[in-house]
Amino acid sequence: MNPVVFLPGWCLGRGPLQAAADALGAGILDLPGYRDMPPVAGFDAAVDLVAGRLPPGSALVGWSLGAQLALAVAARHPDKVGRLALIAGTASFVQRDGWPHAMPPAVLADFAAGIAADVEAMLPRFVGGFNRGDARAKAVSAELLRLADPRPAGDVLATGLAWLRDVDLRADAPRIATPTLLLHGAADPLMPVGAAEALAALIPGAELAVFADCAHAPFVSRPDDCIARLRAFLDVPAG
Repeated sequence: MNPVVFLPGWCLGRGPLQAAADALGAGILDLPGYRDMPPVAGFDAAVDLVAGRLPPGSALVGWSLGAQLALAVAARHPDKVGRLALIAGTASFVQRDGWPHAMPPAVLADFAAGIAADVEAMLPRFVGGFNRGDARAKAVSAELLRLADPRPAGDVLATGLAWLRDVDLRADAPRIATPTLLLHGAADPLMPVGAAEALAALIPGAELAVFADCAHAPFVSRPDDCIARLRAFLDVPAG
């Protein structure tokens, strides 16, 4: 069986994904600048760095910013990705012409300024905000904050926010030739479900699974359902 590799989201690191990875016998590849991964300035360089660390034919599972990186790796380095799963994925984090299912750029700019001023004060607001609408919002937010890795350097966080501001993967999505599953919370306020529907329409043959009463972190909010869908898609045996 080809290896399964998770890519974490912005700021929180691998901790929130560890239980899901363990359940699937998967590894976790840290984002550039986190833990032992070297930092890079450009998103394209980050895509190449991640691809360079993957065995050929990997099953790649990305969450949030990690989903954007996973999407780009699958499109640009097809030999490295045998299956692709995107959790809370989107082609563009901010609104653009023809892409309304996203955050207004001014809101992201205000958030980035707050992070630069005091990340420890902003982080609980960020996590609580992206769990609004989840049936288990308070418990999920508390669990994510408990599991979060130590924060990377401030310039690494700023770089990640710049990628979220600048990256538009609508041209990459149709190039994906590997089986693709999108997992998305119906109540995700950070990556609206409309973004997942639009992205699924861009990726040839993509399957979209939407979890009701769930926001941005289905692997914590609905862990059994999320793991079951991933296990079936990735053809990972139970036990």
